[in-house]
Amino acid sequence: MLYTPLLQQLMDALRCLPGVGPKSAQRMSFHLLERKPDAALALAKALEAAVTGVRHCERCRMLTDKLICEICASTRRNDSLLCVVETPADVYAIDSATSFGGKYFVLMGHLSPLDGIGPEELGLRQLESRLDAGDITEMILATNPTVEGEATAHYLAELARVRGIRATRIAHGVPLGGELEFVDGGTLSHAFSGRRDVA
Repeated sequence: MLYTPLLQQLMDALRCLPGVGPKSAQRMSFHLLERKPDAALALAKALEAAVTGVRHCERCRMLTDKLICEICASTRRNDSLLCVVETPADVYAIDSATSFGGKYFVLMGHLSPLDGIGPEELGLRQLESRLDAGDITEMILATNPTVEGEATAHYLAELARVRGIRATRIAHGVPLGGELEFVDGGTLSHAFSGRRDVA
């Protein structure tokens, strides 16, 4: 079936979202245009504002609309504990499911040489600068329990070890091959409280 160019452009744009295929994009497009044109305009404005106004925190790489995110700016959080995660969604998952009161560092991915993702792409120089500052006593490795996440955790553990910083790994109550943002709060809380030293 032939769609008008503007409709096809909308459907193609929606397909950039994870899990959205041709049928889902078609359904969303029709819903927005037929039933919710005001919501579609509000969505477009909110998306444009977020794309132009949201950036990465200069300290932890979390998404924020300020230079330093609220977590890094907080004086109530423990500066000696640093939790390293793969994505901003992981920060929200941990913060809402656990009582963790430290700071974070967001890698924005994991080591994957086959995909051209090495230490430079993960901001590890920035992480090393934080470790070298001398405030951190424990680095909690909360990368996903995938092959790449485990390799990343071992690499990061070595960065901590050579600086005399304790490196711990969250316990594997999280299913192997899973991603933190999809794990239920109880499992994530149990895994986080049962973290262990990286061997």
